[in-house]
Amino acid sequence: MIDQYSDASPAIGTVDKRAAAPVATSNSVTGSNAGDSDAPELSGLEIAVLIPCYNEEASITSVIRDFQAALPTAAIYVYDNNSKDRTVELAREAGAIVRTEPLQGKGNVVRRMFADVEADVYVMVDGDDTYHAASAPALVSKLVGQHLDMVNGARVTDIAAAYRPGHRFGNMMLTGIVAKIFGNRVADMLSGYRVFSRRFVKSFPALSGGFEIETELTVHALELRMPMSDVSTPYKDRPPGSASKLRTYYDGFRILKLILVLVKEERPLQFFSILAGFLAFVAIVLAWPVVATYMQTGLVPRLPTAVLSTGLMLLGFLSLTCGLILETVTRGRREIKRMQYLRIPAPGIRDPARDSKDKR
Repeated sequence: MIDQYSDASPAIGTVDKRAAAPVATSNSVTGSNAGDSDAPELSGLEIAVLIPCYNEEASITSVIRDFQAALPTAAIYVYDNNSKDRTVELAREAGAIVRTEPLQGKGNVVRRMFADVEADVYVMVDGDDTYHAASAPALVSKLVGQHLDMVNGARVTDIAAAYRPGHRFGNMMLTGIVAKIFGNRVADMLSGYRVFSRRFVKSFPALSGGFEIETELTVHALELRMPMSDVSTPYKDRPPGSASKLRTYYDGFRILKLILVLVKEERPLQFFSILAGFLAFVAIVLAWPVVATYMQTGLVPRLPTAVLSTGLMLLGFLSLTCGLILETVTRGRREIKRMQYLRIPAPGIRDPARDSKDKR
């Protein structure tokens, strides 16, 4: 359904046949905006490139070098997730800061990266050389220039091997479900190429353990109504010797399950109202013949059915009551998360407290 642990970019100044993908003219960024006089100043910002990796020896060197070229002042972090090949060795040789996360799963790696790394701007990209590193300066510039909290790299390609029809359909379906429930502000919810502000990263709880982390990132931004944007970026197939870690159906169902959990957690009144409506409907269907018989004869010959329908109706009202209570609790939780988010300045705006600490 999706292609997650993926990333990358062709080297600057070269033409990669795998990357010859058309990019939408709207919001497209097929290179840096170095010549744009309106581009924000990035030299004073601490930029961190975060690369979660698991068995990516075929691509990690290329990814690191491409991002070193695209963002020369950025610190490149590679977080290894129990790789059994030469990923760690090659990442160190390429000049990256290498750390490890023993808990298996991309969500666990993202949680560790967000907790450990201190920066003003975070560029998160997968380690399999499928994303376009040369687009990174434009994504960062948009985040800083417009004071956004997340810029999502929406994948654009016509290479069938890079973005298989099944993955494309699954992405569209899951993105559509989230858009209907939480808001239609993201074109490619499952993209692994994103740029975040510090206040996004440090207010994000990161509860997911696997590939469903992208869904949680998106819903977090939507629920707090953060300023965000999509930018179309080229997407290419994996290099030879690199294999996808995605289990299409298994991970797809895990993402769908997370969406249901997030609906229950973030939209409890909506969730429990639907459940209450279903229980009430079944109760009425079961009770109708019993009531009709009673009206005609004054008797209740099917007592178990009457008891069952009464119980279902009571459960429906209890479900509605739970939804009303949990809606109040959720609002309080959302306010707390919002206050934590507001404690950190927008990207491009320095924190006086942090500056004074740095001087000391």
